[in-house]
Amino acid sequence: MRDVSIIGVGITKFGELWDKSLRELGLETGLAAINDAGITSNDIDALYIGNMAAGSTLQQEHVSALIADYCGLANQNIPATRVEAASASGGLAIRQAYMAIAGGFIDIAVVGGAEKMTDVSDSESSYTVSMGSDEQWEAKAGATFTSLHAIIAQNHMLEYGTTREQLSSVAAKNHYHASLNPMAQFPFALDLSAVSKSGMVSTPLRMLDCAPNSDGAAAVVLCASDKANKFTDKPIKIIGSGQASDTLSLHHRKYLHRLPAINIAAKKAFEDSNKSPEDLDLIEVHDNFTISEIIALEEIGIFKRGEAAQKSLEGETKLGGTIPTNTSGGLKARGHAPGATGIAQIIELVKQLRGEAGERQVKGAKLALAENHGGTAATAVVHILEAE
Repeated sequence: MRDVSIIGVGITKFGELWDKSLRELGLETGLAAINDAGITSNDIDALYIGNMAAGSTLQQEHVSALIADYCGLANQNIPATRVEAASASGGLAIRQAYMAIAGGFIDIAVVGGAEKMTDVSDSESSYTVSMGSDEQWEAKAGATFTSLHAIIAQNHMLEYGTTREQLSSVAAKNHYHASLNPMAQFPFALDLSAVSKSGMVSTPLRMLDCAPNSDGAAAVVLCASDKANKFTDKPIKIIGSGQASDTLSLHHRKYLHRLPAINIAAKKAFEDSNKSPEDLDLIEVHDNFTISEIIALEEIGIFKRGEAAQKSLEGETKLGGTIPTNTSGGLKARGHAPGATGIAQIIELVKQLRGEAGERQVKGAKLALAENHGGTAATAVVHILEAE
């Protein structure tokens, strides 16, 4: 197995980007990542594209060929592959490229993720997201994505006494981080009261507990580490990668207050890297709902089960705390474009490890983790990054 490094990144602002098409977003971030890496199209061996929803929202399949064509890579016959795992599509696309390079099949890959979620109505967008759950036993029965996570939140409350104020602290913290991120969809702070008094969506989850469905794109360039210094003097090494699955439907699971696939994927990544949760300087986790961040912190091993919610309320996950979490603003406030989200998480960590995160910089950051999952964590992927 060869070591793999990230040598270039590119990202758009997330939000309602009605003036840009999917292909334009993909082109913008792909070119930005390629320019940041200092490579040319002649250096690229493969293209991987994370995308969940183009078939539903745009009636466009074969997205990998679309992006390759629009980026000018199809004329060079560069192989392009679409990766789909609901909201974990971006993180899993990175893992596929990582394995191809680590296995010696290729040297350099561009990994992009792009999504258009706001060109359709809110109801159509929400239904598209629900396709990441079990269509026959959940979506068709009327369960929304929010209601499924509300079930998880209710059970976490019953098991550990998690409170409304603790849930609100996650959203408030992520909005504070987003206020320091010029690329965030919602770059403004919120207090606990605003979150706690926002409209109820599915008990106990309120509107401001929920991430938006966003347009946006992100891209990274991965390279065999022994070749990375040819292109950049700031390569960021992927030292651990793990993936795990769980049942698609909640009713088949042993626990309703846990997301075990995250735990298993994290253990694999820690084993790969010979690191432990205590070694991390910061993390980005998949906070599609506030309860998701709390459970992810517990499954990764940052905090003991039942303690993450109170630690969040106490400020331990805020900039300046013991483990800054979602310094980008997370899905909640940076925005959530499903196919791009996992890649956007990695980009935030790369910027932090390069010392390029501006006002939200974690001082002395050397080691970081990204957790991205699809559905109710039926797919989970974890990467650990280290500054070289």
